[in-house]
Amino acid sequence: MVSRQAATGFSGMGNLKSEALEEASAHCANSGKQVKVLKEIDAEPPYILGNYPRTEIHFQCI
Repeated sequence: MVSRQAATGFSGMGNLKSEALEEASAHCANSGKQVKVLKEIDAEPPYILGNYPRTEIHFQCI
């Protein structure tokens, strides 16, 4: 599982998801495998009062 959260509510989800997927891919590549995404969980807007953009990627190396 990889998780990313923005520091403020003004950034988008695109960069967070991209970074999380890159980390998952790198983790699997270290063992010569490929990443398979099992589940994605994203924070729901509005992004105010501490509910900042957040993504969680559950994955498996195959």
